[in-house]
Amino acid sequence: MGIKRIIFLALALGVSAVMAAQGVTVDYNSPKKYIVGGVTVEGNHYFSQEQIVQLTGLQKGMDITVPGDEISSIVKRLWLQRYFEDVSVVIDHLSPAQDSAYFKICLTERPRVSKWTFSGVKSGEQKELMERLNLRRGGEFSDYVATTATGIIQRYYKEKGFNEVAVDVQTKKDTMINGAIRVNFAVDRGEKIKIRTIDFEGNDHVKDYKLALAMKKTKDRRLVSFFSSKKFNEKEYPNDKKNLVSKFYENGFRDARIIKDSIYFLPVKDTVKHPTPNRLRIDFEFDEGKQYYFRNITWTGNSVYPTESLNEILKIKKGDIYDVVTMEKRLFGGGKQNDYDISKLYGDNGYLFFSVQPVELNVVGDSVDVEMRVVEGKPATLNNIIINGNDLTNERVVRRQVFTRPGYLFSQTDFERSIREIASMGQFDPEAISDPARGYSILPNQLNNTVDLVYNVTEKPSSQLELSGGWGGNTFVATVGVSFNNFSTRRILDKTAWRPVPLGDAQNLSIRFQTNGTYYTSFSASFSEPWLFGKKPTSLNLSAYYTRQTNSYLALNIKNNDQYMEVYGFAAGIGKRLKWPDNYFVLYNQLSWQTYKLQDWYNYFMFSTGLSNNLSYTLSLQRNSTDQQIYPRQGSDFSFSLQLTPPYSLLRHTDWGAVDEDGNYPDKKRVANPRDIDYSQQNAATRYKWIEYHKWSFKGAIYTKLVGDLVLMTRAQFGYLGYYNRKWGYSPFEGYIVGGDGMSGYNTYGSEVISLRGYENYSLTDVIYTENGSQAYAGYLYDKFTVELRYPVVLQPQSTIFVLGFLEGGNCWSDIRKFNPFQIKRSAGVGVRVFLPMIGLLGVDWGWGFDDKTNGKSQFHFLIGQQF
Repeated sequence: MGIKRIIFLALALGVSAVMAAQGVTVDYNSPKKYIVGGVTVEGNHYFSQEQIVQLTGLQKGMDITVPGDEISSIVKRLWLQRYFEDVSVVIDHLSPAQDSAYFKICLTERPRVSKWTFSGVKSGEQKELMERLNLRRGGEFSDYVATTATGIIQRYYKEKGFNEVAVDVQTKKDTMINGAIRVNFAVDRGEKIKIRTIDFEGNDHVKDYKLALAMKKTKDRRLVSFFSSKKFNEKEYPNDKKNLVSKFYENGFRDARIIKDSIYFLPVKDTVKHPTPNRLRIDFEFDEGKQYYFRNITWTGNSVYPTESLNEILKIKKGDIYDVVTMEKRLFGGGKQNDYDISKLYGDNGYLFFSVQPVELNVVGDSVDVEMRVVEGKPATLNNIIINGNDLTNERVVRRQVFTRPGYLFSQTDFERSIREIASMGQFDPEAISDPARGYSILPNQLNNTVDLVYNVTEKPSSQLELSGGWGGNTFVATVGVSFNNFSTRRILDKTAWRPVPLGDAQNLSIRFQTNGTYYTSFSASFSEPWLFGKKPTSLNLSAYYTRQTNSYLALNIKNNDQYMEVYGFAAGIGKRLKWPDNYFVLYNQLSWQTYKLQDWYNYFMFSTGLSNNLSYTLSLQRNSTDQQIYPRQGSDFSFSLQLTPPYSLLRHTDWGAVDEDGNYPDKKRVANPRDIDYSQQNAATRYKWIEYHKWSFKGAIYTKLVGDLVLMTRAQFGYLGYYNRKWGYSPFEGYIVGGDGMSGYNTYGSEVISLRGYENYSLTDVIYTENGSQAYAGYLYDKFTVELRYPVVLQPQSTIFVLGFLEGGNCWSDIRKFNPFQIKRSAGVGVRVFLPMIGLLGVDWGWGFDDKTNGKSQFHFLIGQQF
């Protein structure tokens, strides 16, 4: 108990004695035992008499000694509640027999706060401060509350670089509420203190830029710290000093130490034009000591794995630099994602209680002998797998994603994979589940060699509602769409589940309608089930669509619809997770059917009038090991697919020849070899009634975490649309259109649109002339390469925002014989991405096309949805 409280209690007991002496004689030298005849309370406004009496523990009929420790304990107990400014317990009167005492508890309650306010604080910061302070309206106010709140506010702003923040707690009586006050925290943040220069001396063998990179939160204005904050964080500064010394340890300087570090403000320049207030300079001076090397490395206590196997993972040989930091990473983890370490080797086989302690046995000259003392323990079995926070998503949906099962041996790799799978589901906040502080817990029980795993998921909005109108192509376009990313067909018959639709099974149901009247109409619907029958990771995907475009052009008051294109189709696919080569691979099979109906539709395809059918089978092999969907920091995403139609031209034996004016085929004949058919004489309606092709696609992306949340994304793409019969030629549909933002404008089918920023839409695609003299896109082969540097601005469940810079190159060819991998169109630029759960991914890019000689070099691109 503090000195102030002890003095207060003494004063309270003194008041109690004086008040008792006014009505009842109390001899403090001769304590007397009484029976409690009754207890009353005086001065209470916010608490009832019953609540106060219950806190004291006084009960009618009990014995109590006055004066005594029991009275002191009652006063102390009430004081510790922090609800009262003054407390006293007095004897109000005695019974006629003088054996029973009636006590009165006299209180002065602390003032209650009717309103908490802030001044000098931004509105966004007020919300964060209220969450940290946890202040409630009607709460009591005391010096303790004022001091604690002041400390929290100061720490909050010091983390932001305002190290000279001052807080004045102002109280004012509330004239509207009796006995209440208003409390205002007047905050003067002062100037943000930033670091201008960090200077290193004495580091003869470790370069300055390596030391600058070693500090995580203490950065100056040098180029290697371009993306990092320059604010001075007093809390993190000691940790960064340890990181500096660790950098010397990595280079074998085991005796390295910081001799001196000086922090001081730079002088303010005299000119008003270039002032430099609140800018710090930090000077470090080091004593490196001498460099050491490994000599002998021995192991003790290892029985599960031989010394040779452990040394293969440790990768340290006699004569290597005495790098303690790397040695500890290979022992305990903390290195790169794919690096294996000793602890993980044991952890993947259930040895959760494993420990290893490196001990320096001998230091002789510049050589060090190290002994690895291993305690293997016993394998740990998974006991309880606990999932918290899934308020909407069914628990079985989460459990089927995890690789940890009760009764299995603990595996560190399976546990990390489970975290990744939950983060990639789309129903939960990936940042929260990946955070060791709040996302998961490992609760070992060494007494019975078991372990409980706790996954703390955070639901996020995953459904999207689209109700919009926009102006594009000089016309108004209305869109209505809904996407439920956590749909549940199992609960359709449950009336209570319709809020507004049944949710919880991670199924996807999407419906979208778009139109602007007579020119364009589109309808699409899709459904996906990630776990068909709910037992194995086999996915089912169904989709259907219809679209119609006409030659109506409202901007010119043209309302005709005699020229049009209609596309309708259906697709069904099954995907299965594989076990080999590893369980990141998915084999996907899809059967699709499309019908294209064209009527005088020029300048798009190789024919303008006719009906074409497209029946195809797609086989796709995918491997996705990224850690999350929206902002992946590590992992890769590769896919290889082959789409095939039946080779109709190799099965035909009828050469139709040319059609006459009456629609007959006078030159029709049967041929023995299908390759002898002359398709150049046939009209488009006959030739392309059943289209044929084989389409090869490869897409790959690798995400590398550089520093903090700075991510490097490298990506490559390749696509080729081939034919079975050179005389039949390329398919009029399913080709590639390259250039621009990758959006088709209207949701049409028949071509795959490939983005290449810095160029106008479709500008990199070759154009050919059709039989009727109109133009058509002819992109049958393309490649594309991208290097993208990404940095997040906001990573929250409500929104994800990141900025990027890119280098991009690619091209498109009309024939494989023209392909030249070195003939690429280059571009560079910057952009921003915003992901909102209710809308999806939005973006804007500015690109500069270095090889665009016709349409200018600067282009802005607006994106909706994920562009690959």
